[in-house]
Amino acid sequence: MSQYNPADTPDSQHPHAGQPRGEKPTDRECPCCRVCGLTAERSDHSEEPSVQDESGEEEHTEHAHRSSDHEPSDQADEERAGHDHEAHVDHAGHEELFKQRFFVCLVLSLPVLYYSPMLQEWFGYAAVAFPGSEFVGPVLGTIVFLYGGVPFLRMGAVEARNREPGMMLLISLAITVAFVYSVAAVAFGIGEPFFWELVTLVVIFLLGHWIEMRSVRRASGALDELAELMPDTAERITEDGETKAVRVDELTKDDLVLVRPGANVPADGVVEEGESNVNEAMVTGESRPVKKEPDDKVIGGTTNRDGSLRVRVTATGEETTLSGIMRLVEEAQQSRSRTQVLADRAAGWLFYAAIAVAAVTAVAWTAATGFGVAVVERVVTVLVIACPHALGLAVPLVVAINTTMAAQNGMLIRDRIAMEEARNLDTIVFDKTGTLTKGEQGVVDIATTDDWDGDEDALLAVMAAAEGDSEHMIAEAIRDAADERELSVPHVREFEALEGRGVRATVEVETAASPGVGEDHPRDGETVHVGGPNLLRYLDLEPDTALKTFADEAGERGHGVVYLLQNGDAVGAVALADVVREESFEAIDALHEMNVEVAMLTGDTEDVARAVSTELDIDTYFAEVLPEDKDKKIVELQNQGKLVAMVGDGVNDAPALTRSDVGIAIGSGTDVAVESADVVLVENDPRDVAHLAQLSRKSYRKMQENLVWAAGYNVFALPLAAGVLAPIGILLSPAVGAVLMSASTVIVAINAQLLRRADLSV
Repeated sequence: MSQYNPADTPDSQHPHAGQPRGEKPTDRECPCCRVCGLTAERSDHSEEPSVQDESGEEEHTEHAHRSSDHEPSDQADEERAGHDHEAHVDHAGHEELFKQRFFVCLVLSLPVLYYSPMLQEWFGYAAVAFPGSEFVGPVLGTIVFLYGGVPFLRMGAVEARNREPGMMLLISLAITVAFVYSVAAVAFGIGEPFFWELVTLVVIFLLGHWIEMRSVRRASGALDELAELMPDTAERITEDGETKAVRVDELTKDDLVLVRPGANVPADGVVEEGESNVNEAMVTGESRPVKKEPDDKVIGGTTNRDGSLRVRVTATGEETTLSGIMRLVEEAQQSRSRTQVLADRAAGWLFYAAIAVAAVTAVAWTAATGFGVAVVERVVTVLVIACPHALGLAVPLVVAINTTMAAQNGMLIRDRIAMEEARNLDTIVFDKTGTLTKGEQGVVDIATTDDWDGDEDALLAVMAAAEGDSEHMIAEAIRDAADERELSVPHVREFEALEGRGVRATVEVETAASPGVGEDHPRDGETVHVGGPNLLRYLDLEPDTALKTFADEAGERGHGVVYLLQNGDAVGAVALADVVREESFEAIDALHEMNVEVAMLTGDTEDVARAVSTELDIDTYFAEVLPEDKDKKIVELQNQGKLVAMVGDGVNDAPALTRSDVGIAIGSGTDVAVESADVVLVENDPRDVAHLAQLSRKSYRKMQENLVWAAGYNVFALPLAAGVLAPIGILLSPAVGAVLMSASTVIVAINAQLLRRADLSV
């Protein structure tokens, strides 16, 4: 185990050194913008309305997505759509657009299929005839092409201008060739039209991209959730000592404000008067409430617990710690760029292959037979079947099943690209409090002295009784430990809280049924004290050697110690700590088996971090880390060339979650952490992190297999369509090519379903 030293590895070793700070080491593309040809707006947290024209196209303002109608003024925007995706995009609108087009085209396609002469011949039926029924295919096929194919045609044009052929250009080529040839076939009688094949191509690709966008859609409300931590109003203390409610944005530096128990601190400041415990876990990650006294600093957005504080404001607005966190989140969110999925690369290769094979086919057949209808039919067959249905579904089908399986296993996928990246993770960084641990104090050890005749259970029962009326989190931990052991707790009377020291109470033993609570320990009606080292100093007591050793060892592990005092002596003690989840041990072991390095970030002390790290066999830990440092630690690990995931649950984790290659939030954590993450774990179970990595690897393997099936079909079909076996009487007709295309789609669908059988057990 080691503690990370950023000086060990220069930035230049990182394969992405030189990128803007926080940019993820992968490109990220917006699939919906890539598909529909609409550009993405820069993220400025403003929304511009969009309207629909009569054709159903979304018409966006100049600051939002513009419809690509190929006018010169829009050309630059369309080109940027293929390159510039470091922007905020309303995925929901695009998802709805493709959903609508899919269902409309599906309905229009059914009559085309029914009246297709080729399908009637294959299946041996005769369609009901009526005057003009021969035009059902051409008319409806043309509508489907114009309505459903427009998004693909637009982005195909963008890919062509950018000289980056991909899925859109391949789709555009296939549907355009099928449409033009089919119209020519009807108009001039040169062969069988492809209208049924055209509409199925359009419908299946609309379905594929609708599924894709539904899986990738992601909310981006982290900044709003952060802002909600800051109260709307504050109680400003006037010069005459009165309080006046004012808006937080009206506060200025050096204002004096009153923070009542249970209220959030309105701004960064320094305590001038009062004592209280402040819960800073939401911002600093500190698992225990921090005691605040005069001259102590407080952070805006943290929660005051049990006392009133008068705070002198030192920073407001953009200068506060919380605002700094918000800036980090915003910066990290905007730093994401585009990626090309495997299907796009395969489509690019297929595009060049199809063009090359078509050209060779045209030249060879013209040389052999002369130019005529047969040559045109060969070329058209090659170009149409070069775009298999399966390629459009190869990735989306796996993504849809992947998303469903993840949800069934307690993982909500909010970013598909991050899910794919999870397969390559080599470092996973866990926040300690609330993630690897329960985020609450618990009894982890008990010690007694020779002066105590009872056993550990009896000691714990008496301490729980004395702490019965206390609201302190340590008291809750002791009572919970007694409940877990199903101990019978004695009654007490004359309870008194000793501020900052502990409690005092009189135990009524005759009502006790706890084992070990006998006639003399303690005697009926005797007063006992329960408290920490401050109580010992207050009563001027020294524990015996055994308890001193117990306390020293607990301190080395970062545990707190609480004593039971009786007859002026310390007769026992319990050690308390943020309890490690049992599931954390299995999670760390599983990740190590997958050759993934595990690190831990915490705002707690070095002793606490070292103790938890040793207990869990964690490879690297970072202690006493402030929010901005958590963000930096992720960058430092990335600069080592590592693909890093961050697992956290607090506001302080939000910048690191967004900066990491894969952000994973505990579902019961803060809304900010959830909104900042790529994946949300519904249960507080760190084992799901290992499940995530396993599912990502298995899903990616299925995607690769599907792409092999989808693209590999062309290796066999394209040469046959070109007629390489024509000399021996084997010639692939358009109809047979369509059958093979459908077969590859079925194989891809079945193979994707096999992912459901994957074992994700740890």
